Amino acid sequence: MKLRRGALRAALGLTLLLLPPLLGPASAVEPISLGLAIAGAAASALTGFISYPRLYCYFRECCLQRHDRRVAAALEENLDKRLFGQHLVSKVIVKAVKGFLNNSNVKKPLALSLHGWTGTGKNFVSKIVAESIYKRGLQSKYVHQFVATLHFPHAHNINLYKDQLQSWIRGNVSICPRSLFIFDEMDKMHAGLIDSIKPFLDYYEFLDGVSYRQAIFIFLSNAGAEKITEVALDFWRNGKRREDIQLQDMQNALSVSVFNNKNSGFWHSTLIDRNLIDYFVPFLPLEYKHVKMCVRVEIESRGYAVDEDILTRIADEMTYFPREERIYSDKGCKTVDAKLDYYYDF
Repeated sequence: MKLRRGALRAALGLTLLLLPPLLGPASAVEPISLGLAIAGAAASALTGFISYPRLYCYFRECCLQRHDRRVAAALEENLDKRLFGQHLVSKVIVKAVKGFLNNSNVKKPLALSLHGWTGTGKNFVSKIVAESIYKRGLQSKYVHQFVATLHFPHAHNINLYKDQLQSWIRGNVSICPRSLFIFDEMDKMHAGLIDSIKPFLDYYEFLDGVSYRQAIFIFLSNAGAEKITEVALDFWRNGKRREDIQLQDMQNALSVSVFNNKNSGFWHSTLIDRNLIDYFVPFLPLEYKHVKMCVRVEIESRGYAVDEDILTRIADEMTYFPREERIYSDKGCKTVDAKLDYYYDF
């Protein structure tokens, strides 16, 4: 901030310094000459302003705007404070993104595939990643979201969608190498469509003069949630803590499950077959205590004092599975907002 303010003061100071020689004695300056002098000095200062990237990016959003170290720090802090019950997610996402951003010689784009039940935090994490890289987060012009049922609804248009998708990615990466692409509802995407972006995720240095190596791709899907729950339940029934679950306990089984799921956009996908997905990130089903954490944070974010009785009632009203044990919330934290509106007079 000090550097940016200093640069701004320097540009304005330069304008003021240029004015006296141009103006001369006040009595000798005509109004038109005065206007031209001021305009010329202002133009010179503006040229300096635009040519100074950090100063320009203070007022306008720029590609690669934040320093990579600050991105990693912001990402880790936000995940620690705002994501509950997902120790694997926090660990993998921070390491993957931090390592990718700090590597000056990456060989391919970063590709993350997030899997789990509704309400476990997949969209939330993609939002945090976007906010960590760009100040405007999901509203940034360098962050691009695709929702399968919205952007690719008709199976008979799949060839058109393939051409459009390639064009969108090519055009946006040409403008900003650090573009972020988020594909939601991968479990509802038509099989074969996502394979059209395979060249952009591969190990090419350039494709038609464009490098895609600095881009980030995030895929969100409910596919594989059954396998994740199966592993989590097995740990619980054997008296093991969920925090003892390691990525290797489910990553291979998860990738195979997604690859063979006929109802998934990744069904027999070349992205998986060619090992172009860097991490399959499992989102564990949320327990009762995690739902209470979600309720508490949401109440506090709205500026209200936490009523423990209401907090408990909201958590109790959620439905849990399996039917006998009632361990995991079947909607995660997804309906917390609506239930809060009912109990609190906002």
